[in-house]
Amino acid sequence: MRKTLLIAMFVVFGMGISNTNAQEMKLGATVGLPVGDMDDWLSFGFGIDFAVLWEVGDDFYVGGATGYHHFIGEEWTLFGITYPAVDFQYIPLAATARYFVADNLYLGADLGYGIGVGDTSGGDFYYRPKAGYNFGQIGLNVSYGGLDNFSFLGLGIEFGL
Repeated sequence: MRKTLLIAMFVVFGMGISNTNAQEMKLGATVGLPVGDMDDWLSFGFGIDFAVLWEVGDDFYVGGATGYHHFIGEEWTLFGITYPAVDFQYIPLAATARYFVADNLYLGADLGYGIGVGDTSGGDFYYRPKAGYNFGQIGLNVSYGGLDNFSFLGLGIEFGL
């Protein structure tokens, strides 16, 4: 299943790369803090993001997004028993959309599936609403993302390719 999804992702992004004048490509980095129940077991996270966006209307872009997110585990104790730290990592495969509400200010969201990797196999529904500001080819964004059983607050930077 994972191999099929990864092959499909490369085919979709590969078709997009062959038609570079009709789209925007973004490469980014994110740091995040877990929130909710998982903040007891995870300390912080980091990730890389890649998106391909096509303009489909005035100030409205849609496309696909993927990346890799890794959250560092913390040792924890329950009823006097100490459990070792376990990291949490996943690969998001998502549709993405952005709407520019002002010249360089946008609101957007990623929706799709997060594939667990490493010790966290399986996957869940992936979501990530975000707001950002573009300074030309460089942009900053804030987001609240995660999977069904995990969420985080993120701060990211992205570069136009």
